[in-house]
Amino acid sequence: MSFRVEPGEFAALVGPNGSGKSTLLRILVGLLRPQSGSVRIFGSDPRSLTDRWRIGYVPQRPALTGDLPATVDEVVRAGRLARRGWWRWSNRSVDNAAVDHALSAVELSSLRRRRVSDLSGGQQQRVMIAKALAGEPDLLVLDEPIAGVDAEAQQQFRDSVVHLVEHHRATVLLVSHELGAVAADLDRVIVLKRSVLFDGTPAELTARGVSLGVHADDLPLWLEHLDEGAR
Repeated sequence: MSFRVEPGEFAALVGPNGSGKSTLLRILVGLLRPQSGSVRIFGSDPRSLTDRWRIGYVPQRPALTGDLPATVDEVVRAGRLARRGWWRWSNRSVDNAAVDHALSAVELSSLRRRRVSDLSGGQQQRVMIAKALAGEPDLLVLDEPIAGVDAEAQQQFRDSVVHLVEHHRATVLLVSHELGAVAADLDRVIVLKRSVLFDGTPAELTARGVSLGVHADDLPLWLEHLDEGAR
């Protein structure tokens, strides 16, 4: 497969379960080595990228130890440390504003003093999203970030991501089966099943009868049969 995501672009990566979406994301952020071909992020191999803060990555099931003593605020604030480096003095007012914004975006402001280990799995997922947002990355990579999140929280997530794209010219690559909250904001949809079956605008995909809203199990099965002419 071959594709390129431009700076400031909001792209969604979709496809049936087992199509390779999560594997591709792990290759993109340098957690896996590709068997062949090359990957470049900001002109560099992702495994040798020195400015790691430029990438915000939220995996599908983030691993948080059950006895982690840190609070929600402390975990989210760690996203600022990755951006400025541990050896630099922090700008408290700037850091506080970024953390407040990130917590608000995922509707966790009221839980900021709670221990992460006391939260539900869904709430812990939102903590990791907020941590990535707090770092104000140039590239935000999200793997099913809003699965199981209520409609209000999805809308707040949408507002925060759109703000990141429009005001910070960040690039967002989103994997999700629930694109209804962001369907109107996407620049591009890439359909994957071990190869790129479709790469175009949401309007072009919708014209072919594919809804970008919530699906009970997976994207429509006929999506697997898109041919080369749909690219």
